[in-house]
Amino acid sequence: MGVLIDPSVLFEHERGRLDAGPHLDAHAGAPFFLSVVSAAELLRGVQLARTSRARSLRAAFAEAVVQRFPLLPVDLGSARTHARLSVELGELRRSVGAADLWLAAQAVANGLVLAVGEPRELGRVPGLRLESWLAGGG
Repeated sequence: MGVLIDPSVLFEHERGRLDAGPHLDAHAGAPFFLSVVSAAELLRGVQLARTSRARSLRAAFAEAVVQRFPLLPVDLGSARTHARLSVELGELRRSVGAADLWLAAQAVANGLVLAVGEPRELGRVPGLRLESWLAGGG
């Protein structure tokens, strides 16, 4: 089964708090994807850097990541799933952040596992398969 990588995993790896290697190895042969939504979050981080050195380091990291993983676009299937999940979550009185809901919709629509740092509110999404890559996570 393919894996969609949440930006929280990437941020934790960049900060040295997560070694993504063993998790990538555990899915050897499975395709990995990065959402265009996640790419935007990485690029936003570059823009938010306070120093030119930090901006340069973040830019290098972001570019390496977007070159390493195929980008998964937001397509009509993801949009349909997003709409359905949004209504289902509303009916259940559960909330999920805007970017997280798009990632969840992409994962569900494409039959992917969403690799996250912490499951947080994403565990509320019906039908979403999650895998926590932080220590102690499943």
